[in-house]
Amino acid sequence: INPDRILIGGEDTQAINALVEIYSNWVDKDKVFTTDLWSSELSKLIANAFLAQRISSINTISALCESTGAKINDVALAVGMDKRIGSSFLNSGPGFGGSCFKKDISNLVYISNHYGLSEVASYWQKVLDINSWQQKRFVELFVKKMFGTISSKKIAILGFAFKANTNDTRESPAIYICRKLLEEGALLNIYDPKVSSDQISKDLHFSNNLMLNQNWLFSNSLEDAFINVDAALFLTEWNEFQSLDWCNLSKLMRKPAWVFDTRSIVNIKDAQKYGIRVWQVGYGN
Repeated sequence: INPDRILIGGEDTQAINALVEIYSNWVDKDKVFTTDLWSSELSKLIANAFLAQRISSINTISALCESTGAKINDVALAVGMDKRIGSSFLNSGPGFGGSCFKKDISNLVYISNHYGLSEVASYWQKVLDINSWQQKRFVELFVKKMFGTISSKKIAILGFAFKANTNDTRESPAIYICRKLLEEGALLNIYDPKVSSDQISKDLHFSNNLMLNQNWLFSNSLEDAFINVDAALFLTEWNEFQSLDWCNLSKLMRKPAWVFDTRSIVNIKDAQKYGIRVWQVGYGN
């Protein structure tokens, strides 16, 4: 309804002009851009590639912040104030998901290799590699913080969608992270405000391992997810996760209780007041 631009690509001038007239009924003609077919196809791929590249870039900096003691949110804020860069897509987290970014970058890698541009293909492949690395890094860090093993430990998973305000789980970082935690022997209580139990079951299904399929439970409420857990892992930035009653939740958890915040949404000081240990992405804690 209110797009940044309308991009129309093709070879049929009459068809292009007809589309321009249709969109011009509610979009300023200055925002309607017409071009050839290849330019429009690449523009779509490159827009998503640039956004994904920003996410992978800020996620590498989150690891550097954790090592140096810097604060990722402060770094992102300072960088985003540079008008040449802007503040969008500078929130560090478990990596990008959804149906577009991985698919479009993979397409870009394929096209680059097809035309013999191996250096270009390697560059964009690295964006995908960093996305996978961030998720792998979180799992390894989680296990290390939990005294080297999570076998038979119960963990609350808060959020399963790839981003807030959607029930879309396609390429969600939660899928990889939860599967790895299950493989490490953890027991999971999974809660997401919009994702159904059936969808989670499809995403986590282990075809040859009945035990892993049974080692997680769907929680109908946030409070249910916290009952008798050793740790809580925040994977999606839902609004309801940003102002929690830690006094009540801490009583539901087993001690020593841990919170792992991959989205920088938890009020650390509030949780720590009730004896909860907190790790937050991009912070040296």
